[in-house]
Amino acid sequence: MDSHFSRIGLIGWSEDTRVADSLSALAQHLLARGLQVFIDSASGAGNLPERVARLPVRDLADQAELIVAIGGDGTMLYAAQAVIGRSVPLLGVNRGRLGFLADVSPTEMIDRFDAVLSGQYQEDVRALLSASLERPGQPPLTCHALNDVVIQKYETGRMIEFETWISGTFVNTHGGDGLVIATSTGSTAYALSCGGPIIHPHLDALVLAPISPHTLSDRPIVVGRDSAIELRLAQRSPTRAQVTFDGTVLGDLDHGGRLHVGAARQSITFLHPPGHDFFRILRSKLHWGRSARNPDEPG
Repeated sequence: MDSHFSRIGLIGWSEDTRVADSLSALAQHLLARGLQVFIDSASGAGNLPERVARLPVRDLADQAELIVAIGGDGTMLYAAQAVIGRSVPLLGVNRGRLGFLADVSPTEMIDRFDAVLSGQYQEDVRALLSASLERPGQPPLTCHALNDVVIQKYETGRMIEFETWISGTFVNTHGGDGLVIATSTGSTAYALSCGGPIIHPHLDALVLAPISPHTLSDRPIVVGRDSAIELRLAQRSPTRAQVTFDGTVLGDLDHGGRLHVGAARQSITFLHPPGHDFFRILRSKLHWGRSARNPDEPG
């Protein structure tokens, strides 16, 4: 049977029985279609057919023509790191909770996947962030992020004070728990819980959302994607800060260090089955469009 993709890579955490069931079902279906199937060796899936090749995640995108992440948005972020810099698209099956990124439901997984294999899909190119953490006397630490780069307090119970500069212009001195710098994709993640706006994923914008700011006037702002953002600890800040990207620790920001965040040259491509609708996902996940009197009826 002809297919637009002949080598499929799978990523998922088999400790979750729901994920393990979906991994097994999809792998068997793909093998029955005569396709090659690879899986991230860290997935620990022991109930898969022997013909499924196990590879380190760093090698998965070198062998596969399509990566499928089964789980929640955290699994999608993990898979995204594997495809950065490679022209390998990513498709998500939602076995998590909210699932803004993984949009294929497990009940329709096989039918939706067959449609994608036959060439019926929508390509969705997503922008990335590039970050560099400069530390005095040490080489910089760098990363790419699909959702966000976050600076946050290192010590519980003590706020940090830091300065924000955008494209060389001083913006503000913040006091609080930190700051989320999010892509349009990441606007529905941590930044949203900080009061940030939802940005359509195809809009070239970045969100800067303070985390528990000390003053109520310190509000989220939206800037152009080409903005060069720089963060520095204020001299009077009593504690260092920690920098994370998509939930992974990059390193510590101390006095004298600087964090630079901006648009990355690279991007990644999601694949969606036919009929993908960003606003339908928002309605589903955020329970929009329902009557306050009867939440089971449309508003």
